[in-house]
Amino acid sequence: MTGHGTDAHPHGADRLCDAGDLVYSRAVRRGRVPRTDAEPVPCLLELALLHPDPDDMDWLVPTSPQEVMTRLLRGVYDEVSESHRRVGSAVDAFERYAGLSRRIEASAPASGALEGAAIRVLDGLARIQAAMDDATEACTGEVLTVQPGGIRREPELTEGLHRALALRSRGVRMRDLYTHVARHGQGLLNYLELMGGAVEARTLDEVVDRLILFDRTVAFIPANADHTMALELRHPALIDYFVTVFDRLWRLAIPVAAPLPDTGIEGISHREQSIAALLAEGHQDAVIAERLGISVRTCRAHIARLSETLGAASRTQLGVRIAQVGLDGAASRVPDVPAQLTPVDQESPTAL
Repeated sequence: MTGHGTDAHPHGADRLCDAGDLVYSRAVRRGRVPRTDAEPVPCLLELALLHPDPDDMDWLVPTSPQEVMTRLLRGVYDEVSESHRRVGSAVDAFERYAGLSRRIEASAPASGALEGAAIRVLDGLARIQAAMDDATEACTGEVLTVQPGGIRREPELTEGLHRALALRSRGVRMRDLYTHVARHGQGLLNYLELMGGAVEARTLDEVVDRLILFDRTVAFIPANADHTMALELRHPALIDYFVTVFDRLWRLAIPVAAPLPDTGIEGISHREQSIAALLAEGHQDAVIAERLGISVRTCRAHIARLSETLGAASRTQLGVRIAQVGLDGAASRVPDVPAQLTPVDQESPTAL
């Protein structure tokens, strides 16, 4: 779809083709249309007039005519010489859609309109980045982030650096949560040194999936496994929930500048204590590695050292030894949270 939509449909949102006009009108009247209906008119997705339904990705829901109008006018007034012509064109194009929308809204429950504005699917890295840039520009007070996985790679850190610097310049406070493994990456330490007092970072054995909160009013979370889709959330109840989760994790976390606590057992590191606790719960090596943000190979090396230190000749015997020495309770474990917030593979390409 991407790459041929604008070639086959060389027009803007204010001058839809006949086929696009038909499908968009149908979407406004009905509230949504099957994704297959939009295949002949990729312009509707290219122009963000339709976007995936958060409840069923096989359906597309329309962007409200009022929101489309606002988007158009924002660009129109930046081009003073053409403003009158383009405003008139936009009004003519969407006046009919707005009338349809008002009739639908008058007969629909108020909660339906709120839900549409409160949850938005961002399909594609470009749209995710654009939405994040908009949220950054509007942010005035605080940003909360959760970054799962292990050592933060340079591309991940530099990708959002321009946003972080812009926030710092406006005096916005930033709090970041990482896994303990991230402490071993020089890139993160360089980033924190660059940002100075604008960023406070803490770490945990485990964190939830990626989460970014701006001013406690808008949040971004991944919407699929490879992080090429995201949800932009503005529903107050969801935002309050995410803030509560973050604050609880923050209280459990350890500042990056502080050392990790000693296990009290000679020869057992903090990370090995965490691995022992997860082994005691019956998790496989791959699951443990994923949750702690390390590779399976590194995880197995730690398990081998645990076995040697505790004098265990088998996994079964290791489980017994772990319980005997009291390593079956984690050092700083993440509290139970709903399944949609569990960690994902650190190697997934990310936009969030």
